[in-house]
Amino acid sequence: MKRYFLRKILIYLLTFFLAVTIDWLIPRFMPGDPIRNMLSRVSVSSNATAIQMMYGYYSHLFGLDLPAWQQYLNFWKSLFQGDLGISTYLFPTPVTKVLARAVPYDVFLLVPSILLSWYAGNKFGAFAARSKKLDNTLSPLGYILNATPYMWLGILLAWFFGIVLGIFPIAGAYSFSLQPSLSLKFIGSVLHHWLLPFTSLFLVEFGGQAIGMRNLIIYELESDYSHYLGALGAPKKLIRKYAFGNAILPQITGLALKLGVIVAGALVTEVVFSYPGIGYLLLAAIQNQDYFLIQGCFLFIIIGVLIANFAIDIIYVLIDPRTRMGMTGETA
Repeated sequence: MKRYFLRKILIYLLTFFLAVTIDWLIPRFMPGDPIRNMLSRVSVSSNATAIQMMYGYYSHLFGLDLPAWQQYLNFWKSLFQGDLGISTYLFPTPVTKVLARAVPYDVFLLVPSILLSWYAGNKFGAFAARSKKLDNTLSPLGYILNATPYMWLGILLAWFFGIVLGIFPIAGAYSFSLQPSLSLKFIGSVLHHWLLPFTSLFLVEFGGQAIGMRNLIIYELESDYSHYLGALGAPKKLIRKYAFGNAILPQITGLALKLGVIVAGALVTEVVFSYPGIGYLLLAAIQNQDYFLIQGCFLFIIIGVLIANFAIDIIYVLIDPRTRMGMTGETA
């Protein structure tokens, strides 16, 4: 058991190192110059000498005048110290402070949509697989939702419920007339703005999970052990219980594999609704060639996906006795 988890930790550490290295490289392959972009937004003298002096000063301040290998080593050194640099787009705000303002909105949007869509989708898929008539009626809805792009569904929901009906707001995380507080009015405004982005993520993932569980349940009910239990006179409820228990294991693995897709869907959904999470922040950072903010946004995504996958790995070991037996045999 210990050897298994040690091997898993080493794999995740290697994955983290490679992903963060790619994270550092990606902004530097982008066209443009973050310092020139920053200077273009501030009022400076038209004197070429003054502009050149400011360019040299800020290049040295951000460490961009150093060789690439030294910038890379400085990046890792700063990262281990908890320093992600200063944003050129929101200068002079540190990237950690910028992310600290955006991360709560991402957590509030992602966690409920992932967990609720997974739970409801699996229940719905198992329920739809019980009868052919119900399956033929409800399954097409799951296929349609599963094939729907996150961004397109978000735009459709914003147009219909926000513009046509005028029920929900289509931009921001709360009313612009309010200040963040713990008042019921502010919390109600946050929930009001949150519902459409949440719904767009929930529906797409709900459809995918429902279709996956429906197919797995049908496969399990047609397997040899199900027919054997039926021949012994076991009640259908018991057979369905065993089928659901076996079918849920691939769904847990599938959730781990789909986490990156879900996070990517959340990023584009935030852009559609101007929701002030990491996705909306990342778009602004890319548009302004902000190396440090881009690195910080991707770093949050990398850490979040790896932690979630590691947690799912642990859950899988706890709920599947065959995995535990295999590990025990391996270490014996």
